[in-house]
Amino acid sequence: MNRTMKRILFSTLVMLFVLSACAPQAAAPTQDPALVQQLIEQSVQLTVAAQNLETAQAQAAFTPTLVPTETSLPPTAVPALPTATPFVVVPPTTVVSGGGGGGGTTKPEYACDVIHQRPFDDTVYRPGEDFDVRWTIVNKGTKTWRARSDLKYLTGPAMISTATIELPEMKPDDQFDITFDSKAPTELGQQIMVWSVEGANCFTYVRIILEK
Repeated sequence: MNRTMKRILFSTLVMLFVLSACAPQAAAPTQDPALVQQLIEQSVQLTVAAQNLETAQAQAAFTPTLVPTETSLPPTAVPALPTATPFVVVPPTTVVSGGGGGGGTTKPEYACDVIHQRPFDDTVYRPGEDFDVRWTIVNKGTKTWRARSDLKYLTGPAMISTATIELPEMKPDDQFDITFDSKAPTELGQQIMVWSVEGANCFTYVRIILEK
């Protein structure tokens, strides 16, 4: 209890004591009930006022500590990674030098080509039908073919009665025409007969279709 409240209570008690002392001695020691009630009410009011004042002073003396509120930070943007661009590695082209500072391809020593081929591919014949075969063989290599090199049957249905044809000596770019009689096989559908030139890594063929 603070000093103000003590003073109020002390003053109230003093007033009660003075009133009781001023009363006549001859009269009975009784007091006016209304006056006593009024003094009690005033004392209660002063006490309540003193308590309210003390509470207000205590609240003013107390300073609450403010706790900082956590502030939500915006999410950090993640930088977009660049999209990988696919690429194709092109292997280097090998160029065979011809010497003398000039570029070009080197011709093989032994090679050939077949031109003026008859019959044309997928010509239609009946089973067992006779027809002519023609090939023109060209030496496309850098070496001369010796005489009596063989053009011989390799695989497929045999449409020619012989299996080997001798070639003459052929120098680079020489041509040799071959014509012979042949007979279509009996099996229906596409039929292919393959021949090869001995030692020249060269092939020729006949491709026909048989229908009834």
